[in-house]
Amino acid sequence: MRYELADYEWSTIEPMLPNKPRGVPRVNDRRVLNGIFWVLRSGAPWRDLPEAFGPYTTCYNRFIRWRRAGVWGRIIDALATAHDAAVQMIDTSCGTMAQTPQAEIEAGP
Repeated sequence: MRYELADYEWSTIEPMLPNKPRGVPRVNDRRVLNGIFWVLRSGAPWRDLPEAFGPYTTCYNRFIRWRRAGVWGRIIDALATAHDAAVQMIDTSCGTMAQTPQAEIEAGP
C-alpha cells in the first residue's frame, strides 16, 4: 500500500520505539506507524484512514502519546545523527492571507 515503511526503514525505526509493556499488549507497531505516516503524507483526516491500518483512533492516540513523550523528536535526532545530519525536511503546510480593507487602502491602486 502507498506510504508504507520499507523493511529497511522499519528495521531502523523499530528499536527507537517505546517498548514498556503495560496492561493490554499493544497492536502491531509497524501497522500503526504505517497508518500514521499514511495520514501525515496524504493529508487526509484521521477518520479517512483505510481499515488496513486498524482503527483510526489507535493511530491517532499513539501519534499524540508519542508526541507528548518526545518519541518523534528522538527518532528524527537519531536518524539525523546516523546520516551525518543529511536528513532534510520541508514543512508543506500552507495558509491563506486575506487582505483587510485597510490594507487595500494603504496599498493604493
